[in-house]
Amino acid sequence: MYQFSDETAFSRNIGWFSNSEQASLKNKRVAIAGLGGVGGAHLITLSRLGIGAFNISDFDIFELQNFNRQSGAFCSTIDRKKIDVMTELALDINPNSKINKFNEGVNDSNLDDFLLDVDIYVDSLDFFCLEIRRKVFAKCREKGIPAITAAPLGMGSAFLYFDPNGMSFEEYFDFGEDEEDNYIKFLVGLSPSLMQVKYLISDGTVDFTKGKGPSTVIGCDLCAGVAGANAVKILLNRGTVLAAPYGYHVDAYLNRSKRTYRPWGNKNIIQKLVFNIAKKRISKK
Repeated sequence: MYQFSDETAFSRNIGWFSNSEQASLKNKRVAIAGLGGVGGAHLITLSRLGIGAFNISDFDIFELQNFNRQSGAFCSTIDRKKIDVMTELALDINPNSKINKFNEGVNDSNLDDFLLDVDIYVDSLDFFCLEIRRKVFAKCREKGIPAITAAPLGMGSAFLYFDPNGMSFEEYFDFGEDEEDNYIKFLVGLSPSLMQVKYLISDGTVDFTKGKGPSTVIGCDLCAGVAGANAVKILLNRGTVLAAPYGYHVDAYLNRSKRTYRPWGNKNIIQKLVFNIAKKRISKK
């Protein structure tokens, strides 16, 4: 019978991390809200990087339509709670991992507990969960917690980092009263370059009124890689991670990557033009 050892399990990380850095990651706690396409991939990736503690939240179960992209979706897990399945997978990677579960998802009543003793927040909420997402990012800023989001757009990932001392989530996205407009602002704010639109073959698969949009495992796994790399840079205080209004978009289908910069966020004149173009395209649909 083998005996689990953190040092052995994550020893192949050494070289990219020093021994002291790897030991430091063992003592970090990451909050992940949502354990679907990107959230499940984040938990697996960060566990394999040797991060030793997590606060995770989700209230959903696995269903057949999750199979194309979600790390915990198998025939054996249909109708099981995502949070239970993903906890088991994370503990199967690192049985020493300390995991706090929030089975009702993240909400007003548990937000403070969800972010308790957290070193970084990794956003994994569904695209359409905008109201609670805004509250989580606001609370992170209030508590001085770095917050990152990586959105799976097509076969790529759009990344943003919100430094608690820099531009806020609300300042960057400039949300208003209209719900559909806010979804469009969120989309163009995440992806100012809109690279993924070039190969979207059917606009009809995107429906804001029904909370529906296409997603691929390619995008979700790229998100986990991009978010994982930047999370450890922030946790180890190693290298520069450009905060909003800077952003980063990498697309495997187009074999392209782009760094974006939008001073004043969605109030930027270029962003207003992008918003209008996106709104007209959605309205035509």
